[in-house]
Amino acid sequence: MSGCSMFQSFEVVSRPEQAAPRIAALRALFPKLGINAFLVPHADEYQGEYLPPSAERLAFLTGFTGSAGIALIMEKEAVVFVDGRYTTQLAAQVDPALMSGGDLVGEPPHVFLAGRRPKGLKLGIDPWLHTLKEIEQLKQALSGFGGELVLVEDNPVDRIWSDRPAEPKGKISIQPDHLAGQKASEKLGSLASMLSGKNADALLVSDPTAVAWLFNIRGLDVAHTPSPLSRAIIRRDGGAMIFIDSDKIDDPVRADLARLADLAEPADFGPAVTDLARAGAMILLDPAQAPFAVVRLIEAAGGHWSGQADPVVLARAIKNAAELSGSRQAHLQDGAAMVSFLHWLDCQEPGSVSEIDVAEALEDARRRTGDRMQNPLKDISFETISGAGPNAAIIHYRVTTDTNRMLNAGEMYLVDSGGQYQNGTTDITRTFAIGTVPAEQRRFFTLVLKGMIAISAARFPVGTRGQDIDPLARIALWKAGADYGHGTGHGVGSYLSVHEGPQRISRAGGAVLEPGMIISNEPGYYLPGSFGIRIENLLVVTEATPVDGGDRPMLGFETLTWCPIDARLIDTALLTREELVWLDAYHGEVRERLSPLVADAAERAWLEAATRPLT
Repeated sequence: MSGCSMFQSFEVVSRPEQAAPRIAALRALFPKLGINAFLVPHADEYQGEYLPPSAERLAFLTGFTGSAGIALIMEKEAVVFVDGRYTTQLAAQVDPALMSGGDLVGEPPHVFLAGRRPKGLKLGIDPWLHTLKEIEQLKQALSGFGGELVLVEDNPVDRIWSDRPAEPKGKISIQPDHLAGQKASEKLGSLASMLSGKNADALLVSDPTAVAWLFNIRGLDVAHTPSPLSRAIIRRDGGAMIFIDSDKIDDPVRADLARLADLAEPADFGPAVTDLARAGAMILLDPAQAPFAVVRLIEAAGGHWSGQADPVVLARAIKNAAELSGSRQAHLQDGAAMVSFLHWLDCQEPGSVSEIDVAEALEDARRRTGDRMQNPLKDISFETISGAGPNAAIIHYRVTTDTNRMLNAGEMYLVDSGGQYQNGTTDITRTFAIGTVPAEQRRFFTLVLKGMIAISAARFPVGTRGQDIDPLARIALWKAGADYGHGTGHGVGSYLSVHEGPQRISRAGGAVLEPGMIISNEPGYYLPGSFGIRIENLLVVTEATPVDGGDRPMLGFETLTWCPIDARLIDTALLTREELVWLDAYHGEVRERLSPLVADAAERAWLEAATRPLT
């Protein structure tokens, strides 16, 4: 180990028994607030997926620490809604006698309430923690049975959170132009032209990762996601305001930003929106991203707004040449770190190392490789999922000192991890054999691999959406009567969030895939209480080489992730000739690309053995 402090903590941050007194304290506030129910989402005022500790209200109240969920606290009942990634985690983290589990995808709160039709419901919400889209769904559901939506100005969870952490003050840095690929002034100019074309006066940018990309800045407010908590207003005349805590900005950064925009404090955002509305401005905002409180401000001032998808989101998703070049370099470096780590892992005796030991060794490998290649690891891109045996079946498992398990012989080990480097964000999952693994587990591993290869090798027409190709990853499992309860792929940022839209490969992936988009390819299979499998590479959408006789333009994928796939888990009899050829070609490229970057002779020998052809 390097001796450096870890980017990840393995301490237990919540326990099921914490919820009972906190929910009781929240309910005690209901009469004064004029409500008999309250919604507590996993969200902050910026609607980010990853939150600073000061905004982790859902975890504080219920004990559930996943990155997606919402609690409905009623007078006699409480329900925590999560998606398929978190059903096992929810059961472990919340008290079943106090709260039941709900389906965030199939039956979210508005659908749940419409079905239950609780008499006399007065549902409280914090308008800064819900989007306009969410509020419209709730209002429609409540109108069906005479329920009432009550907007609560001061969040009651904050009232009972006596030791709530302070808001973050992470310092801001500038992302240099040679990595950003486009000057911030050019990005702002494009938005001003867009506003002129739509005859709109201003655009509200309420997503901090969009603000970070737009102004070419990065921050330290949220663990593993380098975007400062901020908002911006872009005007048709080319002017802009950025709302960010001045304590986070040193003089050189202040000088750079001042050339682009007027600087203001976060508390100035509401008054600035009100001033625009009073002046009669037509304001564009994203109903799926902007807090409902912003809409209230505009309407209260007699202003006008129009809902549309934030144009920054698509512009950010389509990576330019500099961003793609940086990502390729970051993935090669990350691949070299993975080789160092996997060689170390293969040298450990079964039963001698734990999930925490292995997660620490992987982070250390990334640090050492980054220092050696003079491109330091800035952070991990999310908390490493390090799961052995049955723990690997928990899709978003977070190892703690309570759950820490040894890597035992005859089991599979799953590690889903990534690094934040200034030139790119990585995300990779590999599943490994610890000793000799049962044939049935090898069969499922191979079925997952077939799906991963199908996406990697896919060609598809221009205009294809993620949901159109999602079945390619699942068909082998479907034929075996199996499936997995998460999407196949998500967008990835450029030294930004590891989860980035609008692109994704899933049943709900309605965004068109366009050249330059980076997306993950991560099918899996999970048998609760027994084992879990996931194999993940990152890909970039590219224009495909024309085929003789073809009659329309096609797209395909370029692989970004270079790391061996454990051949000990592959049942080659289940692979087609084409799949075997793809796998051997991939491993040949892994060996060719990474060997020059691996400094240790023993590690290079391990890489050579791990990438031998299977045919």
